[in-house]
Amino acid sequence: MTERSLETAYRLRTPEDSRKLYAAWARDYDSSFAAAMDYQLPFSVAQTFAELGGKGPVLDVGAGTGLGAFALRQQGVHQIDGTDISAEMLSVADEKNLYERTFIADITAGMPVPDGAYRGVISSGTFTLGHLGPLALPEVLRVIAPGGLGVISVGLAHYRAASFDLAIADLPENIRVTEIEVPIYGPDHQGSNGTDAAILICAYVS
Repeated sequence: MTERSLETAYRLRTPEDSRKLYAAWARDYDSSFAAAMDYQLPFSVAQTFAELGGKGPVLDVGAGTGLGAFALRQQGVHQIDGTDISAEMLSVADEKNLYERTFIADITAGMPVPDGAYRGVISSGTFTLGHLGPLALPEVLRVIAPGGLGVISVGLAHYRAASFDLAIADLPENIRVTEIEVPIYGPDHQGSNGTDAAILICAYVS
């Protein structure tokens, strides 16, 4: 059986590794990880998106079990689609009736989405160790229409190690980025990663 833990997730190397881990983890991900770690990152992403004027339709990239969509709805943002590499995680999300539609995609291979199809994009917990790196940023940002907004979290350690700052500097001139640092977990976290932080890449598309 695949070991389901944050440490295992950080050691992933290939899309197939991700599929195997999250297939095994999907049914108890919300309880064994999100609740146990007091996982606040999806709520920070959603709140920031709403406060910066983000509106639907929104694509939740790395949607998982729907934590991001749940948080967006709490902020009054609707018309949300979700995509993830794991069919099993999306199956759990679909049971919650949070998304207009969901679809499976490996971001590194490209999404079956036209350019500028959404007014907003969010992503929480997907740009992190063992998952997506800076080369995936253009693919995520290309689906945002002019006048739209993306709020994408990147684990702080991953941001530094993978030189996300250089990738951001190379983005097209029509994308303006500001950054916010936030904690990933709340005060009721368990384990040794509880003080980890993330950078929210807030991308405005003109």
